[in-house]
Amino acid sequence: MAGSFRLFEAHYRPSNQVTQATRPLIKNTAVSPLLLVLGAAILWSTGGLFIKAASLSAFELSFGRSLLAAITIAVVTRHEGFGLNRVSAIAAVLYAALLILFVLATKLTTAANAIFLQYTAPVYVLILEPIFYKERFRRRDLLTVGVCVAGMSLFFVGRLRPQDVTGNLVALASGVCFALYFLLLRHSKARDVNRASSTIYGNLIAVIVCAPAFLGAMRRGISATDFACIAYLGIIQIGVAYILFTSAMARGLRSLDASIVGYIEPVLNPIWVFLLLGERPSNWALIGGAIIIASVIAHMLVEAKNKRQGAHG
Repeated sequence: MAGSFRLFEAHYRPSNQVTQATRPLIKNTAVSPLLLVLGAAILWSTGGLFIKAASLSAFELSFGRSLLAAITIAVVTRHEGFGLNRVSAIAAVLYAALLILFVLATKLTTAANAIFLQYTAPVYVLILEPIFYKERFRRRDLLTVGVCVAGMSLFFVGRLRPQDVTGNLVALASGVCFALYFLLLRHSKARDVNRASSTIYGNLIAVIVCAPAFLGAMRRGISATDFACIAYLGIIQIGVAYILFTSAMARGLRSLDASIVGYIEPVLNPIWVFLLLGERPSNWALIGGAIIIASVIAHMLVEAKNKRQGAHG
């Protein structure tokens, strides 16, 4: 989840954009930008594993994760300032909501269900984008939405525990928040401030919301394992992955390539959890997830092809 919004931001952002924050990172590396995105996607994909491995509740875990993530990203992007306007402030609230909802969904249902359903965000973007930005809703968009909805429905087939149903609904809500967040990132006023501002402030909002739960956990005592999970999720899984991804994009990687490689995240996320914790997603969930990911990637490829034809036409 941590990287999903970055993939869609990349898909709409000029790939040759180099920021002050990422320029020093670019200068010191000879690694292929595609490998940098691959590294970021692999780090993002480990989120479900460490969320599941921690014994802390979703709110307790979100506090530490978001605090360290905010600090890490703020240090990396400090040269761009920490300005905030109305659009980025609303985006920050949505980002805080999707962060907390995703961790909560991962705790309630399987990691596969949480990540696949969170990745339904492009469906809501396709529906809401014409309303937000007065763009035409195309027939192929409707086809993509229909296929994804069919894939989503498979998560609710078969024998489900009550917490699975709740977790699935929470994951869908996280996807809606992400879609709204992304739509605000496209707003012209979002470019007036540091593009990471909404991420930084969103994490800080999550810290404030989750602080009472974390204080309760501190009184009970937090194990070294849980502290290690918090540190990894905040600094590595979000912070270092952010550095790798922004460095790759600033070095001129095509946004389509970045977006497609980034879809390794939802594929690997449940695999790590299965291999190391033994949590096996249902066959229906695997089929539904495959349908969602395949339809979104196919839509992106068609979009890229049409843009190229339009440019040469």
